[in-house]
Amino acid sequence: MAKMLTNPGSGFPSGNFDDAPKRTEAIKSSKLIYQTKSERIFMILNYIFFSLLCFVMLYPFWHVMMYSFSDATAAARGGLFFLPREFTTNTYTTVFSSPSIWSGFRVSIIVTIVGTLGGVMLSALTAYPLSKKRLRFGSVFLFFIFFTMLFNGGMIPNYMLIRNMGLLDNIWALILPGLVSAFNVIVMKSFFASLPESLEESAKIDGASDITVFFKIILPLSGAVLATISLFIAVVYWNDFFSTVLYINTRSRWALQAILRDLLTNTAAAMADAGVAVGHAMTFSAETVQAATVIIATVPILLVYPFLQKHFVKGVMLGSVKG
Repeated sequence: MAKMLTNPGSGFPSGNFDDAPKRTEAIKSSKLIYQTKSERIFMILNYIFFSLLCFVMLYPFWHVMMYSFSDATAAARGGLFFLPREFTTNTYTTVFSSPSIWSGFRVSIIVTIVGTLGGVMLSALTAYPLSKKRLRFGSVFLFFIFFTMLFNGGMIPNYMLIRNMGLLDNIWALILPGLVSAFNVIVMKSFFASLPESLEESAKIDGASDITVFFKIILPLSGAVLATISLFIAVVYWNDFFSTVLYINTRSRWALQAILRDLLTNTAAAMADAGVAVGHAMTFSAETVQAATVIIATVPILLVYPFLQKHFVKGVMLGSVKG
């Protein structure tokens, strides 16, 4: 049995490794108890400040949601409100009856899923060789990739490229231009460089090739960075409307964000094109339709974040500091 020793000055047991968790909790409790007055005031002010900051950031979204569930006449009175005024779901019923909304959902989901999977895989395949010192001219390739973060051809050359490839009015025009990002490649390259070389060396001693090492060892260990990059790419694809404006003419191939933009900028004509009829005696209006469409376009990507949040900070920070 380990001998129990006591620190006379603190009253906490010391020297017994079996009681280490208890001693740690006791020390934490003592620190909380013996906080100075200035420390307590500082903590209280911190809580107040960040609570107000969260409120300022979250209330606009909450207001739009409550507006979308409100009666048009009651909501038009303006002012701040935290609950729907004369609750109604007629706005959402009408919006979901629009064929354009469903076609926009379909296009956005396809573009986001295909673009995210393809973007993550291509970024990983690009970053892994660049993380190896044995790659000849690796620094040159990395410079060219970084160069694209600073300079690019611009909108007109991009449009001409898509046109010459025959991708105008094609869903692939929404996927291919943003498939690989220099920022994502650099983040993944830093992460791969932080993995121990011994993992690959031991696998190669057993006869594994670089492809086998990458798919069987490296990728399974890279869940954090893969989840983080997936979230980056998915948000970009889901929120993209400008590619639709440039490359897509047929309304049935528009992404959801482009339809939302059309509703917000050309409300009456856009709602007529989308099949949304706003009558004078109805309990919804153009403004409530806009609010409902904003919520519909925002909520799906918000639902993805909780599943990736635990990997988010870890995936970005791993590989950023090496020691």
